Amino acid sequence: MRSPITPPHENLRRAVQWLSDHGPATPKAIEQASIRFDLSPEDEQFLLTHFRQHKHDPEPRG
Repeated sequence: MRSPITPPHENLRRAVQWLSDHGPATPKAIEQASIRFDLSPEDEQFLLTHFRQHKHDPEPRG
């Protein structure tokens, strides 16, 4: 079995970085990142769930 060219989850890491650099992670932006970085449906769902949770988290108080 041949090893992949990129390490596991590297495309997901790149998608998260791209989303962080390009404004709010809306469902449309996540869809664009999914296409741009050739994410699996599971990775796209992870991003949708992850960013939805963070959107509803209360802001840290300090």
